[in-house]
Amino acid sequence: MGREEPAPMSKVMRSLFLWRKASRRHKDHCSSASCTLDSFCVPRQVSYPLDIIRPACPVRLISANEHSRTWASYMTNSPTLIVMIGLPARGKTYVSKKLTRYLNWIGVPTKVFNLGVYRREAVKSYKSYDFFRHDNEEAMKIRKQCALVALEDVKAYLTEENGQIAVFDATNTTRERRDMILNFAEQNAFKVFFVESVCDDPDVIAANILEVKVSSPDYPERNRENVMEDFLKRIECYKVTYRPLDPDNYDKDLSFIKVINVGQRFLVNRVQDYIQSKIVYYLMNIHVQPRTIYLCRHGESEFNLLGKIGGDSGLSVRGKQFAQALRKFLEEQEITDLKVWTSQLKRTIQTAESLGVPYEQWKILNEIDAGVCEEMTYAEIEKRYPEEFALRDQEKYLYRYPGGESYQDLVQRLEPVIMELERQGNVLVISHQAVMRCLLAYFLDKGADELPYLRCPLHTIFKLTPVAYGCKVETVKLNVEAVNTHRDKPTPGPARASPGYRTSTKYSGACKCT
Repeated sequence: MGREEPAPMSKVMRSLFLWRKASRRHKDHCSSASCTLDSFCVPRQVSYPLDIIRPACPVRLISANEHSRTWASYMTNSPTLIVMIGLPARGKTYVSKKLTRYLNWIGVPTKVFNLGVYRREAVKSYKSYDFFRHDNEEAMKIRKQCALVALEDVKAYLTEENGQIAVFDATNTTRERRDMILNFAEQNAFKVFFVESVCDDPDVIAANILEVKVSSPDYPERNRENVMEDFLKRIECYKVTYRPLDPDNYDKDLSFIKVINVGQRFLVNRVQDYIQSKIVYYLMNIHVQPRTIYLCRHGESEFNLLGKIGGDSGLSVRGKQFAQALRKFLEEQEITDLKVWTSQLKRTIQTAESLGVPYEQWKILNEIDAGVCEEMTYAEIEKRYPEEFALRDQEKYLYRYPGGESYQDLVQRLEPVIMELERQGNVLVISHQAVMRCLLAYFLDKGADELPYLRCPLHTIFKLTPVAYGCKVETVKLNVEAVNTHRDKPTPGPARASPGYRTSTKYSGACKCT
């Protein structure tokens, strides 16, 4: 087969740079080799502890083959560059997207930079695996230039856009490429953490190609046999120059985790800080086995009927009917090895007891703590605590009830639940509105602005099935009526008499919105 002829470099790179210019306005804050003290230190906003000042200009450039890097020279809370490593079809993009979703959910601004996107912008038409041959010099130049452009976008995200973690999703299989990335990070005072995905199971590789690569933009014809043949040859091209991380010699001073055969084994080396330890822990908990997660709220409660928030009331008559309907639904699903989790509040326990199966109670699944507003209606809260009522409408995610919790607090409380859900097979979680919103936001990759307003109606089951790059969601509404507890995001209105507050939309009828 003849070698694919890439487009001339000038046209290719002009296309790539025009694309980048259209997507964002690039600024270079470190164009000079020297800088004043004022430009050397800039304040940085972060989402996890320690608001710190960090270097923002280049530091000493070191040689590409020097591996005793002076990590101690970095500030404790320096931005982190996560670098994926591995042959194609090893699950790098799956891990990148999943890890990014988790980090954003816990409040650490994170973004994926997928090199395939840059390559497809530079070379509009993919013809064959020949583009990835190591002796295709023109293509190698394009691929390297795409990597440099992507790293410039990483720099902009971490230095100008308040990003805290960037994930560089590419094969990065050569030592030359990894040394280039390390030098780039050294220049910009970024920490680097490598995640290498190693897999030699042919069944896993074939399944990954058929599930993900057939729908890739590289293969618009979607012919399964042709895709499999070409992609396997592409993998062989990468194998020629692939150098895995060497924990005993060449790479012994680097920080990394090797994930072997989709989590059968792990090798962890020189974890630098708290956030890297969280990344390691998360990656050691996820798996790719088929399973389904069911989320639902308890049956309608007596306090739901009264419009009161919080408390520990039992089920209403319709709530008990829902519990019976839920049992019938689960029997029809014929789910094997289903685990059932509830909170420690009556309404979830009573719902689970009707199922006739064992269940576990989790205190951390309890509803958001409304503090002094527990067991009150929203009309009572507005009358007794008008400023608190208005404040919550202004920033619902961050607002904390006096003596209670915020949604941000709740996300932190629920992190162990997410870890356990990632480890498990089929699970039914019977919880509460605010809790369910937080869990859904994780699986659906929703941000803090959307999270407090996700619709989680009573007597409705959310069936979540993890797929390649996300989660398939099905909703099943059981035929049992219930009050509507959803409260839409209020629209701005005339200012209140008290400065700094605005009018909140008023709602009538029974409403429990937490």
